Amino acid sequence: MVVEAERRRLLPNSNLDPLIDALADAGFKVVGPTVKEGAIVYDEIRTHRDLPLGWTDVQLPGSYRLHKRDDDAVFGFAVGPHSWKKYLHLPTLRLWSAERGSDGHVTVIASDSEVPRVALLGVRACEMAAIAIQDQVLTSGATIDPHYARRRANVFVVAVNCIVAGGTCFCVSMNTGPVVRSGYDLVLTELLDESGHTFLIEAGSDAGIEILRRIPTELASEERLAAARKVVARTAEQMGRAMDTTDIKDLLYNNLEHERWDDVAKRCLGCANCTMVCPTCFCTTVEDRIDLSGNTAERVRQWDSCFTLDFTHLHGGSIRTSLRSRYRQWMTHKLASWIDQFGTSGCVGCGRCITWCPVGIDITEEVVAIRASDLRAKSASSA
Repeated sequence: MVVEAERRRLLPNSNLDPLIDALADAGFKVVGPTVKEGAIVYDEIRTHRDLPLGWTDVQLPGSYRLHKRDDDAVFGFAVGPHSWKKYLHLPTLRLWSAERGSDGHVTVIASDSEVPRVALLGVRACEMAAIAIQDQVLTSGATIDPHYARRRANVFVVAVNCIVAGGTCFCVSMNTGPVVRSGYDLVLTELLDESGHTFLIEAGSDAGIEILRRIPTELASEERLAAARKVVARTAEQMGRAMDTTDIKDLLYNNLEHERWDDVAKRCLGCANCTMVCPTCFCTTVEDRIDLSGNTAERVRQWDSCFTLDFTHLHGGSIRTSLRSRYRQWMTHKLASWIDQFGTSGCVGCGRCITWCPVGIDITEEVVAIRASDLRAKSASSA
């Protein structure tokens, strides 16, 4: 029987090497945040020095910059352009390949035969919610994505409660953060105060308890537990954005011909950045490729976007030919019809679509604009 004291422990300092080493010894490839080419992205982590020590990000619509902090915080930033779905729902997946030998015989080679064991280090609350959404979309119901399911089963999640919110974050509005509530094996809360730079570490699964037992920890005092609660409470008050989700499904369904869609279309480039950085978007396309010799071929599945003209191309042309219709489809699906399909919103409030939009289109502003005019119209009709 596991007592509460075994589930909630304190790392003696800010060095996460014992945790990283324990995960590696257990056979996991550890991936986490690291600084590359002016951004915090996810890549393989071998030591705590690979993490973004002392870095933070400043995010605004269409703007992302890194700055040094005045401390050595490990997770003192929000989220970057990468989402964890790149390790679960691969950007490019070879489904099969074929080779023709000198005798003319064709051999078909099944791909995805080996799935690595991966430990995701530093999964935020909004990202944990996004993984839960993709779990529902891709592994529940009558149709299951076997490639996603196999990778998901081989993942160990080390989540982290946010100590800072970004300028485009609105997870509080979506009820997805900043505290991680479920789905994790371990969760970290970084504590930087007069008592020192330490981590509260909590286990959420049997696998998490097993890893926790392999690393040196101390009993977490009530004082440190209270400090951890204050950290996430403070972060919740720092949200850079907010979204009123009251009756949002009906709001969007009732405004499919709203003039705001034309306003967005004048600004939107149709670049698909918002869908590429979104942690819940799951659309794909399949391509068949063959080399010039005609001796090798492969079928590849890769991420696609509802913003591309070809995405809805059928015999005779595309269904959604205008940027107006494509942006409306994306936003209405994310915030409305997704609820009908899967019982939850498709947005977790990470703010990536705002930050990485080249022209700074802000989904929270679009909701505000449509809601305001909808209220004016209702007031006028009842007058």
